[in-house]
Amino acid sequence: MALPRDRLCGVVAAPTAPEMIQLLRRGLLRTSTLELRLDWLANEAEVVRFLGWLGRQRLRATLIATCRRREAGGKYRGDVASQVAVLRLAVACGCTAVDVEMESAERFTADALRGLLPIPRIISYHNFRRTPAAAALRAIVRRLEQCGGDAVKVAAECRSLGDSVRVLQLARRARRVVTVPMGETGLPARILALRHGSALAYAAVGEASAPGQISLEAMQEMYRTEGLNARTRVYGVIGNPVAHSLSPLMHNAAFAARGVNAVYLPFRVARLEDFLGAAGKLGVAGFSVTLPHKERILRRLDDCDPLAADIGAVNTVVVRARGKLYGYNTDYVGVLRALERRMRLRGSRVLLYGAGGAARAVAFALSRAGAIVCVCARRTQQAVALARAVGGEAVARRRLAREFFDAIVNCTPVGMHPRESESPLAAREINAGLVFDLIYRPQRTRLLHLAARRGIECVSGVEMFLAQGMAQWEIWMGQRAPEKVMRAAVMEALREEVRK
Repeated sequence: MALPRDRLCGVVAAPTAPEMIQLLRRGLLRTSTLELRLDWLANEAEVVRFLGWLGRQRLRATLIATCRRREAGGKYRGDVASQVAVLRLAVACGCTAVDVEMESAERFTADALRGLLPIPRIISYHNFRRTPAAAALRAIVRRLEQCGGDAVKVAAECRSLGDSVRVLQLARRARRVVTVPMGETGLPARILALRHGSALAYAAVGEASAPGQISLEAMQEMYRTEGLNARTRVYGVIGNPVAHSLSPLMHNAAFAARGVNAVYLPFRVARLEDFLGAAGKLGVAGFSVTLPHKERILRRLDDCDPLAADIGAVNTVVVRARGKLYGYNTDYVGVLRALERRMRLRGSRVLLYGAGGAARAVAFALSRAGAIVCVCARRTQQAVALARAVGGEAVARRRLAREFFDAIVNCTPVGMHPRESESPLAAREINAGLVFDLIYRPQRTRLLHLAARRGIECVSGVEMFLAQGMAQWEIWMGQRAPEKVMRAAVMEALREEVRK
């Protein structure tokens, strides 16, 4: 099977012929390679209607017909003979390749399948539960190759980054292999598939047809997938959860603006050991750190900036020669830039709600700027320890309704997308001249709504997010960050969320 001109394949999947036609037309505006998920069509009449239209078009594109049976994770309810009949009709109507799952292909000899479907054939394996071990994956590839296809495809649900690496590595062990790491954890590897030698990468034109599949627009515009190569530097954010993060949008916009051959990815990391074991194989050159790993990562670093060591939390890591990890904390910069323009920090009394990694950066920044730091947290011992570290005061929750502060800073994830209706503090506990919420998504949290109702000045976490992100970019790139580009990308995304 000759590789198509566009190796990023848009997936067209819809229940009716008109919807399929609309998606196909939309997809062709972005790529000339499309997979047509005929099994998504609601019934035989819709299949015939869509393929009848297709046969009248004469489209100059690589169209891969797929009619995956339920046995292999698809929607088609017919038997193998009916499935092959649908694929033969698709070939007659202009499809230039077919994807046949292993469960169906093995019902025929290689020669018989070639006779029935005499165009390039992708023989595919799908596992929506887990990723098999490396030896089992290699055996699956050999089994797929015995079906006589022109290319083979392995798609597997990845529960760890180690799983993702095993799937990607198949492309380097055999020719004409399509690798598809599935699931949220597999998403970074899905984006890197072409970089690692996969014959194709898949993206949704409309509704996602597989776990972790993202839109064709995002693959092309945010991640610039088709331009990734062996020299592309990989960066990302590690956390759990991480899907809400706008860091990929911000950093990739900056890379594109400056013409840097780099990509920034969201890594959902449950265990640090999993990420650190896969980072070298994925080509990671640096990464951001968010909840819950900002403090845990310290134990895994080879060295650390003295300020980050004092804070006891790291949000930025550079991978140096021989894989050595060096940590920084740019949250510190973000706090100061967000607050210095709005209030006099020296001598002010500021309450931090929360005592985790983010709170530590805020506490040290404010303390060194001359503020009196008060700490309140659900874990009293943690609050006391942080207050003691910066020469501040631990405040019990029961006192908040009777106390007044120059500023209150929320350092917890309470109120973060998708739990926007929650606030870490009740209205009666918000007694301050200013309230700063480190959460930036949503831009206007429930806490800030409550504060605004009381006439209190509000500061969104977006200011800190942008400042710390620009500082990260400058550490990694060694040049000034394109501030206007990064700010515009983030603010437009937040405005779009409000419009929705």
